[in-house]
Amino acid sequence: MRLTKYSHACIRIEDGDRVLVIDPGVFSEAEALDGATAVLISHEHEDHVDVDKIAAARAVDPGLGVFAYPSLALTLKATAVQPGETFSADGFQVTAVGGEHAEIIDGLPGCPNLGYLVEGVYHPGDALFVPEEPVETLLVPASGPWLKLREAIEFVRAIRPARTFPIHDVNLSALGLANFDGWLEDEPATTYARIALGGSVELG
Repeated sequence: MRLTKYSHACIRIEDGDRVLVIDPGVFSEAEALDGATAVLISHEHEDHVDVDKIAAARAVDPGLGVFAYPSLALTLKATAVQPGETFSADGFQVTAVGGEHAEIIDGLPGCPNLGYLVEGVYHPGDALFVPEEPVETLLVPASGPWLKLREAIEFVRAIRPARTFPIHDVNLSALGLANFDGWLEDEPATTYARIALGGSVELG
């Protein structure tokens, strides 16, 4: 199984002819959806879902499966999934977890958020929900108005995945990326590495 990192929060998982894309937002490259056979959307913010990109992918493949929480699924004409639900996305076994976006301040943004556990790979969207299921590969958010570095480190420590790769990082400068990497590389709870933009890793 191959995992490819695109800009910000978008990742692509390939296994043979199956291609699953998570959170193709406005900052991610259009080619992330090339040949996609299923798409998971964590929440409604445009850095996680680009409606035009989804429409373009559906124009190529009208049968493309798109999955999101119920209110967003209604808007996108997608398949609705609930927290705690396990389902098949073109043969990938997926469990939706969490349910709420991390708070910035005063209860805002106050929208739903689903994290997705895909055969051991965990993409939390904009939240730091710790699932009950074991996580082999954690995609840890690196930056955001709702996130502190300490919280990211504590998230990794709570999950203790075999490997960790950063996502949600478009707001960080080169110095900010290096600072985040330096802290996470010192964490004994996991093996940490940054995937270069457009680069891939093979997962066992």
